[in-house]
Amino acid sequence: MKPNIVLIMTDQQRADLARREGYPLDTMPFVDGLAAEGTWFSRAYTPAPVCMVARAAMLTGRYPSANRVRTNYNAEDLYAATDMMRHFREAGYATGLSGKNHSHLTPGDVDLWFHAGHVGADDARDDARLKEFDRFIGTMHMHLHTEPTPFPVEYQLPHRIVDQARSWIETLERDRPFLLWMSFPEPHNPYQVPEPYYSLFPPEALPPVQYGPEALPTKGFGYEWCRRSFEGAFPDYAATIDRARANYHGMIRMVDDQVRRFVEFLAESGRLEDTLLVFVSDHGDFAGEYGLLRKGPDLNELLARVPMIFRGPGVVPRPEPQTAHVSLVDIFPTLCEASGTEIPAGVQGRSLWPLLTGEPYPEAEFASAYAEHGFGGLPYCGGEPLDPALDGFEPSPPDGAWGGYDCLNSRTQSGTARMLRRDDWKLAFDALGRGELYHLPTDPREMRNRFGDSDVAAVQAELTADLLTWVLRVQDPLPLPRANRQGRRYVPKTAPHNFWTPHVPKTQQKN
Repeated sequence: MKPNIVLIMTDQQRADLARREGYPLDTMPFVDGLAAEGTWFSRAYTPAPVCMVARAAMLTGRYPSANRVRTNYNAEDLYAATDMMRHFREAGYATGLSGKNHSHLTPGDVDLWFHAGHVGADDARDDARLKEFDRFIGTMHMHLHTEPTPFPVEYQLPHRIVDQARSWIETLERDRPFLLWMSFPEPHNPYQVPEPYYSLFPPEALPPVQYGPEALPTKGFGYEWCRRSFEGAFPDYAATIDRARANYHGMIRMVDDQVRRFVEFLAESGRLEDTLLVFVSDHGDFAGEYGLLRKGPDLNELLARVPMIFRGPGVVPRPEPQTAHVSLVDIFPTLCEASGTEIPAGVQGRSLWPLLTGEPYPEAEFASAYAEHGFGGLPYCGGEPLDPALDGFEPSPPDGAWGGYDCLNSRTQSGTARMLRRDDWKLAFDALGRGELYHLPTDPREMRNRFGDSDVAAVQAELTADLLTWVLRVQDPLPLPRANRQGRRYVPKTAPHNFWTPHVPKTQQKN
């Protein structure tokens, strides 16, 4: 019997702000419990720390440089033979989206379409209070509400998303498998949350950030420009950043409670043990580090590393985190193998199913993780003219209009950069030949660039070769070679699970 699949995604959630990661505050007790019942990856990465870019890559199993979606405004440029929803629909699954889309998908691509974004939901219910809440969150200009949200949790988007998902599942025939993408807009800004979550993690109880705005000159132009732009768009930014951090933590716990509510529904309806649960986020949030919120510049670890948990039929529980280096692009081929369907042509991700089920796998296949950044061209730097209106920046937005500041802009997204994480080290390199090399255990906030340091020259050389290998590996295999008149010519070689290192000595295989 094919398993049901529920892909639970949050938006802009830092991987390290959880008790299972050693964080002192208990932000996600229920999701941590799911991790203990399954497998969670401590070195999972987004293919790019941008909402649409990460989501398109996850849904297609293809890196941004291959699927051509490299910004939040290029959905119609997607290039792929298929995607997760189409593939599973053709395999007989009922498919649904409940929550935030921000991808190339349209209502006709799924059987359930309930869209809920950062400023409201397409909610057909005749409830004036719901519409009032949606208008309310639209007044924050995608930033912050400094008081408890005057609407109870039932009006918040996570609760409504779970409501719609539960109602849809109840309409399905029990013998028909379903694939549900339950996609929460939180804890992405606007940072707003009702009680009791508003008071659950007060600013004075939060662990201090490791570096404040004094670190910005070290981090460079993109970081400094973000801070100045925040202050220009929101004059009270510096004074309220701790409240934004507190709200962010509260939003994470609010999501956790709604995940609990949904999983309890699956258990009560007798579906839980037939359902593969996947919990991920598309990218992280600075959440106060360097005096910044949201995301934007470069491939910082706080933005690039994401939570990833699998729990359900076939998944072997692990008491410790799985340290293989994995990516969101690996989810689609993993779900293919879990459901007994073929991995489609053009998919670049690898199936994690052997890792989840306790089967042998080549450890070298997961020795490093790779990510991308930038829409191309030359990178902007300080002092260069750029019309703010062309970049979507309104220093003083009119009342009731969306505006203020978008951290994803020409200055933070320009250029081309690539990143490699391998064990304790992280390498980033851009098209101007600028390198960054960090030893994460001793420098987790990436303040001491070791690139060019003779003491680590061997490490730099190894990681550079590994990064070059990844850049070649993610060259797009599509379109496949065309056949000649006899139907023969050029047969691409593939390996089980989409592994590139399928044959290794047994001493290098991990059970």
